[in-house]
Amino acid sequence: MARATESGADQGAGAQTGISFELDGREVVARPGETIWDVARREGVTIPHLCHRPEAGYAPDGNCRACMVEIAGERVLAASCIREPQPGMVVTSASERAVTARKLVMELLVADQPPQECAHDQIAPLWHFAEAQGVAQSRFPSRFNHETPHQDLSHPAMAVNLDACIACNLCARACRDVQVNDVIGMGFRGDHHRPVFDLDDAMADSTCVACGECVAACPTGALMPKSIVDADTQIGSRAVEREVDSVCPYCGVGCQISYKIRDGEIVYVEGRDGPANENRLCVKGRFGFDYISNPQRLTKPLIRRENAPKGLNIDPANPLTHFRETSWDEALGLAAEGLNRIRKDHGGHAIAGFGSAKGSNEEAYLFQKLIRQAFGTNNVDHCTRLCHASSVAALMEGIGSGAVTAPFTDALQADVIIVIGANPTENHPVAATYFKRAAKAGARLIVMDPRGHALRNHASDLVQFRPGSDVALLNAMMHVIVAEELYDRQYVQAHTEGFDKLSAHLARYTPEAMAPVCGIEAGRIRELARAYAQAERAMIFWGMGVSQHTHGTDNARCLISLALMTGHVGRPGTGLHPLRGQNNVQGASDAGLIPMVLPDYAKVSDPATRERFEALWGFAIDPQPGLTVVEIIEAIHREEIRAMYIMGENPAMSDPDVAHAREALAALDHLVVQDIFLTETAMFADIVLPASAWPEKTGTVTNTNRQVQMGRPALPPPGDAREDLAIIIDLARHLGLDWDYTHPREVFAEMAQVMPSMANISWERLEREGAVTYPCPAPDEPGSAIVFGDGFPREGGRGLFVPADVTDPAELPDEAFPLVLTTGRQLEHWHTGAMTRRASVLDAIEPGPSASLHPDTLARLGIAPGETIRVETRRGAISLPARADTALQSRMVFIPFAYVEAAANILTNPVLDPYGKIPEFKFCAARVAREIVAAE
Repeated sequence: MARATESGADQGAGAQTGISFELDGREVVARPGETIWDVARREGVTIPHLCHRPEAGYAPDGNCRACMVEIAGERVLAASCIREPQPGMVVTSASERAVTARKLVMELLVADQPPQECAHDQIAPLWHFAEAQGVAQSRFPSRFNHETPHQDLSHPAMAVNLDACIACNLCARACRDVQVNDVIGMGFRGDHHRPVFDLDDAMADSTCVACGECVAACPTGALMPKSIVDADTQIGSRAVEREVDSVCPYCGVGCQISYKIRDGEIVYVEGRDGPANENRLCVKGRFGFDYISNPQRLTKPLIRRENAPKGLNIDPANPLTHFRETSWDEALGLAAEGLNRIRKDHGGHAIAGFGSAKGSNEEAYLFQKLIRQAFGTNNVDHCTRLCHASSVAALMEGIGSGAVTAPFTDALQADVIIVIGANPTENHPVAATYFKRAAKAGARLIVMDPRGHALRNHASDLVQFRPGSDVALLNAMMHVIVAEELYDRQYVQAHTEGFDKLSAHLARYTPEAMAPVCGIEAGRIRELARAYAQAERAMIFWGMGVSQHTHGTDNARCLISLALMTGHVGRPGTGLHPLRGQNNVQGASDAGLIPMVLPDYAKVSDPATRERFEALWGFAIDPQPGLTVVEIIEAIHREEIRAMYIMGENPAMSDPDVAHAREALAALDHLVVQDIFLTETAMFADIVLPASAWPEKTGTVTNTNRQVQMGRPALPPPGDAREDLAIIIDLARHLGLDWDYTHPREVFAEMAQVMPSMANISWERLEREGAVTYPCPAPDEPGSAIVFGDGFPREGGRGLFVPADVTDPAELPDEAFPLVLTTGRQLEHWHTGAMTRRASVLDAIEPGPSASLHPDTLARLGIAPGETIRVETRRGAISLPARADTALQSRMVFIPFAYVEAAANILTNPVLDPYGKIPEFKFCAARVAREIVAAE
């Protein structure tokens, strides 16, 4: 099945002949699909525009008439934003007739505006073009002389003042076409015509997800970020003192952003035309940055007071009850002294480090190098162990690479898209816009998940299989493809190995046999298998719903086999894409922040690999793989790990069976924590080092698309806080290492020496271009977005089919614990909430925890939505309000894990996948009951 790609996607279009015409007395050439306005802009001719926006995703509308031009031989003026030129056409943009008409239009629009000195955006495009045309005031009466202007200040992030609205409908197109949320429409008629949210609801009560695209698009200030308008007068301005280009610090999408800075603060943020976001942002990326100025920021090094008990017993706003402030020299000296003491008394293997996927590539690289060089151990890990370790294990095994084979933007080229075990509308909202746009353009979008979510509203198919039955469903689909000979025989023969073994393995996994296991009818399984196999181009995206299981590696093995047998790898619109979680989990993994591999996934157990790195680094590398995150916690309980250095990770919230993890942290002889807040983990520390937030540092990050991007500092760290890289280097020196790095570019240059993936990507190039995809064939060529078209980086160059058997989750529901608990993130909150719960807008939208259950489940238990319930597993219990959610199956309960007051990971199971060593966050047995409140 083939379908038309979006405008601009057809690579052959550029070969078409241009259209020659005359613009303002000179011959110009229009490229295919360009309008008169597009050509004028490219040629440096300014034509006013208000309802038009040239950014990606916005179709011209021509309703404001501010861009009128004169075309020879035509009776009426033409809107240049929607008119395509014809050969020989003669266009005049500055004729007296066109200028007069545009000025009249502007005067009519200004009549309905508040005076510029009282405007909601005093430098809005409307005022810019009015000034350029000499329109300071209007002769015409305002429509608001007989109508009360509509105002809506209900939303925490955005102010709606429709006395400035010109009904250009850019906000509606931003919502409908760009973000594909379809919340804003144009309601009413005549003078009453205006944007409405859903059925004219208040913005805060509507289905608005606060992406802010409407705010970015509005040309008048009718929609504005609340952060730049006065709460009383609603007067505001987008004027800033400076702008700094950087990258969003939240999810793995890697949106490029621009910090807008005034009076020493980030007053608002806008998206830039980055390769992953094309100007789009989500609520976190647009409105989630005031955490950096939260009064709970750490500004001085802290040392634990003698005999101060360790635990979640400290107010993060007042750490001095348990710590004393100190100098950097004393803090680093004591931190190093404690680590050296443990090394001397118990050996380097008694020390472990947790690095961060929220820092830069350079920080991740130096952190793992420090642990390996200073202590002679590979006990270093980070949060990839808790999100996609099983995916990486399967990908390395099956195709020889742990990264994605194609970017998520390539969904626009696909005929069939499978999204399985992922909730991109909440966890990767900007990536989700590409899936939604692809579905809107005709692709078949198949959402496969035990838990329904908002992407189902755009999907052709919602496949809600039973929790934990991924392998059964996927094996049944592959059985159909093999049995009906729908696999790509030529591709399998040329590029794979192990197919015969897989084919024999699949024989018993018929749809009829697996239907009772996965809960999907056999006929439906056959239909899905045929749709994927028979597509010309198909892609698979997955998330932690696939990876966070004891059989997570098997889940990923099945997805890899599904793509290999159909040949859906290595071509545009095809591929395998695990949607990476945090902003730099890909880069941190690439940089070697993993216990069993060095940078670029070189195995520490391989003598040749060690020899190569030892020659470059100048120290011996332990040949034994180190311990992973959960293994380190267990080793603390066995008194094998005695000290830790933790940078930017929060295991006191993120680890499974977190009460057990907290006991381990309390038992350490020496704990050094480097962070921006007194996190739950920092409350167990002996030394706390105040670090830099992402908008306060220089460094590179690598997103889920393998795009290496440059982050730049907007502001300095507060007080005595320091950039993380400087702290790592200073601590290394206190530990006796002769490191002489002075800038991240020097670290990046060293990374390029040891990491083939960084070939042809220099610091200077990133500063100049902003983003480069790896692998990159040459310094002057773009990177390879789509890889493995001619083979895989495995011995022999072939992809490997790895059969997977159906295995049960480690803990099944029973009479005592009849429900399945699953955990995850929310749109507004990230990871353990350390940043987002200190961001005022995000916390206002989702201020507290909740447990979601199907309404039928709540009714069966006699619980009303909003009532406090007790959720219990074999590891502990928490109390929190109930929330009704029809997207859940009747035997499920979902809890987000960002809330310390009801920490979901008190409940979760620490049992590990045997290959990826990832915990089973997505499945454990639970029970729910109404909370019984004791009488006073």
